Amino acid sequence: MVAQIITLGRSATNIKNKIFILNIMQDADKAFLEYVVKALVDNPNDVKLDRTVDEMGVLISLTVNPADMGKIIGRMGNTAKAIRTLLRIIGMKNNARVNLKINEPEGGVRPMNASMTTKTVDQAMEDLKGI
Repeated sequence: MVAQIITLGRSATNIKNKIFILNIMQDADKAFLEYVVKALVDNPNDVKLDRTVDEMGVLISLTVNPADMGKIIGRMGNTAKAIRTLLRIIGMKNNARVNLKINEPEGGVRPMNASMTTKTVDQAMEDLKGI
């Protein structure tokens, strides 16, 4: 029982220390992301960053002008993947896990392409017969 209390005390202290360190590095990851995103978009004044810290790490939520979403996400998501990779590297440098969430604009409609169209069961069965 005493060993469990000591273990819990240490883990609680570790979590507090980790959150303290994550709050200290706030300027580094947020400033980096803001610099990169504002350089990519046409409407830099509409860039909004929200940073939250918990025991799981850092979550940065990014909101941009709906017209700039394509520039942030990039072709097949490659730009977003690259930004996330760079943020993770900054996090590793500070012993933290940094994640990026790109908020979809309100009223945003994703374009429908051929792979996203819905089919009836009969249509799907006909497609399978051709294989």
